[in-house]
Amino acid sequence: MEKNELRAVVIATLKTIAPEVEDGDLRADRPLRNQVDLDSMDWLNFLIGLHEKLKVDIPEADYARLVTLGDVLDYLEKKLK
Repeated sequence: MEKNELRAVVIATLKTIAPEVEDGDLRADRPLRNQVDLDSMDWLNFLIGLHEKLKVDIPEADYARLVTLGDVLDYLEKKLK
């Protein structure tokens, strides 16, 4: 999956939790939870949604590594190889 396709899946998943999200407003280098105002349950549901859509295991031990949109994309890209 190419990075732009992966980004589209990530944004679509995020929109299921925060429908007001606009892709163009998100910065890849800033904490995603702060940009979208996600609480811990929203964040967990987002990660579960990514797991379900992409069939990628995201262990709880890795959650702390997933801070920015860039982190999420890089992580998923490596997992999907």
